[in-house]
Amino acid sequence: MSAQSTLPPPTAAPDTRPRTGSRLLRRLAESPEAGVVIACVVVFAAIAANASTYASVGNLQVMGRDLAQVGILAIGESLVILTGGIDLSVGALAGLAGILAAWFNVNAGLPAPVAILFTLAVCAVVGIWHGTMVTKLNVPPFVITLVTFTTAQGLALAITGGTPINGIDPLFSNLSSFYIQRIPVPAIFFFGVALIAWFALERTYIGRQVYAVGGNKEAARLAGIPVARRITTTYVASALLAGVVGILVIGRMNVADPSVGGSGWELIAIAAAVVGGMSLFGGEGRIIGVAAGAILLEFIANGLLALHVSPYYQQVVQGVVLGVAILLDRLRASYFGRSRR
Repeated sequence: MSAQSTLPPPTAAPDTRPRTGSRLLRRLAESPEAGVVIACVVVFAAIAANASTYASVGNLQVMGRDLAQVGILAIGESLVILTGGIDLSVGALAGLAGILAAWFNVNAGLPAPVAILFTLAVCAVVGIWHGTMVTKLNVPPFVITLVTFTTAQGLALAITGGTPINGIDPLFSNLSSFYIQRIPVPAIFFFGVALIAWFALERTYIGRQVYAVGGNKEAARLAGIPVARRITTTYVASALLAGVVGILVIGRMNVADPSVGGSGWELIAIAAAVVGGMSLFGGEGRIIGVAAGAILLEFIANGLLALHVSPYYQQVVQGVVLGVAILLDRLRASYFGRSRR
């Protein structure tokens, strides 16, 4: 007679594998870029279904030009945000760049290409100034770029006496009004800048260093990364891109108006970067998300006009979108263990 086993019968191990739906939701929550791309598709489809002219070729071309203005500024802004800084001067600097380009061309009599080079050189100097003040004298980025914001607005008015500069070279207009296969040239500039920024950040050693600096400056310094140089580089890139936007704007208007730089472009640029997943604490975010964030804000802004919503509500909507983006960023940090502080 055999002894009976006293061991309990084996039980099936609980299935700890997450369900497919849960995995998908988690990936979307942990990847703000994917969520913004989906939001772009949903917003575009919803507005196009209610506004017959929204998806027309003409309106898409208008959005392409507007997107270049907002998107290029947002990409430059995002580079600075990646290092844990902020650049409040991009809007006013873009306005001043347009004034300088027109002044060099009309008043100083320089050819348009030379005027553009001189303007971009001035913008680069401004970027170096920002980087030097932040890294060498530890001036808070908010403060030094706010100083530049105020100064740039004043210089634009002082140079012109408050009067627009007319008679600029047709080259400026050509840069903003030409099409390639019905695509506005400024839109091509935007996607080109986005592609270059993506490659620089995600496929080069310098780009990885920028992320490291934004994540932990002291650890980056101990690892031998030239922290000051990397921070200064991002401010220079932001200022140069602001100069590019200013040049495109005067070409689109065919006049250099000193009042253009005070229209809150810097806030829209910051909103696009944050909506696209950039952490305001630095070290996290991707250019593809910033580009999608700029596209989403442009879809919303243009859609409100297409739906005949008062333009006074556009800033309200932009503020709400920015607030929701910041809230979602903090929720992701809390519930999904992201390193955002």
